[in-house]
Parts: sequence; C-alpha cells; structure tokens
Amino acid sequence: MLNRSVLILNQNYEPLTTCSVRRGIVLMYLNKAELVETYDGAVVKSVRHQFVVPSVLRLLSYVRRTHRRIPLSRRNVLKRDGHRCQYCGTTEAPLTIDHIVPRKFGGQDTWENLVTACAACNTQKGHRTPEQAGMSLSRKPKEPHYFMSILSASKQPDEKWKPYLFMS
Repeated sequence: MLNRSVLILNQNYEPLTTCSVRRGIVLMYLNKAELVETYDGAVVKSVRHQFVVPSVLRLLSYVRRTHRRIPLSRRNVLKRDGHRCQYCGTTEAPLTIDHIVPRKFGGQDTWENLVTACAACNTQKGHRTPEQAGMSLSRKPKEPHYFMSILSASKQPDEKWKPYLFMS
C-alpha cells in the first residue's frame, strides 16, 4: 500500500505532482496538506497513530510554479502516441520516430511534426509527406499537457484523480 502514488494539488486544486503514500502521510502529519480523497478507507498504523491512506492531497499553502513543458524526446513521443504506429495502428512491430514533413522539406523536430511509426510504414513513407505517400495519420499530433506526465509518472494512478486532472 505504501508503494502507491498520491496526487498533490496546489491550494487552488491545480495538479502539481505525485508522491509516495509515505510522503503524503508525512505532509498530512506536518499539517502541510489536507486529505481530499482516500484509497477506499485503507489505514496505516504506527505504534501511536493511525493514518488514512491518501489518494489526493491539497497543499495548505499556495506554491508558485512556472509553466511546465514536457521535453521533446523519443521516449516522450512514444508515450504520447501510446507506443502505436500512427499510420497503421500496430503495436507489435519495432517502432521508430517519423517526421511528418521530412527534414529535407524543412520539417522541424517539434511535437506537431514527430509521430511514432512502425519500421514498415516509415520505410513505405520514405522522404515524402503522408499525402505524397498516400498515407494518413490516425490522429493529429500535438504537444501533450503536463497532466499526462503526472499520470505516466505514477505507477498506479487512481480513478479518483480524473476530476482533478480534468479527465472526467
């Protein structure tokens, strides 16, 4: 139970990050956070205290944060696309990263120009645009929101997080 993740919300209920249950209990014990949601009433007992296992905590003081952006990397493009070829939809074949507009036509390394493609589709497309190759994308690529990084960083995201991550 202590290996689960806890969603940490700012004072204004904006999602900030995740932490371990152990860290969440410490935040509650030090009166730095209040309990918003629990893991179905699960309890952790110590010699002198009994603590409800938190699923969502809200900080009692506001934390200023800068706008977070997910870094553009091969791993993050694969995560965004669900480890699925954006042309044929396969998850079985070896996956590569494809430039929608090839570099020779001025295509940049941006979230909107990079997609996951299986080796066969990437070879078929070659140094052409999808329109030139007669292929279509399953969805238009875009930069992921940092809420998705909160979910992917968690080992076991809880269903109770969805309203706080604007997913319900």
